[in-house]
Amino acid sequence: QVQLVESGGGLVQAGGSLRLPCAASMPSLLIETMAWYRQAPGKQREFVARITSSGTTNYADSVKGRFTISRDNVKNMVYLQMNSLKPEDTAVYYCNTASPSTWRSWGQGTQVTVSS
Repeated sequence: QVQLVESGGGLVQAGGSLRLPCAASMPSLLIETMAWYRQAPGKQREFVARITSSGTTNYADSVKGRFTISRDNVKNMVYLQMNSLKPEDTAVYYCNTASPSTWRSWGQGTQVTVSS
């Protein structure tokens, strides 16, 4: 059974940094494009960043230049390095595959709270 376990969230001041790991017990991880998403209170889940199996990355405009997605296929891990955090980055962050047609069951996510 595929499991996605996010961690690394917390409370941080504006301008600070956090690194979010995602452990993906997914046999097909090596060939999957993986992504990070986030959901703020009262809002829909939104795309944050994606990374292909070969390492090509894409970002939402709101995080471009501040966030970096990476992966370690040996360790079955996906990471999101978040720098220059803003209060509007406050949300629960999730990892999953990049395409809705291949989404696995969502994990619990990890709460990121940025204070002003």
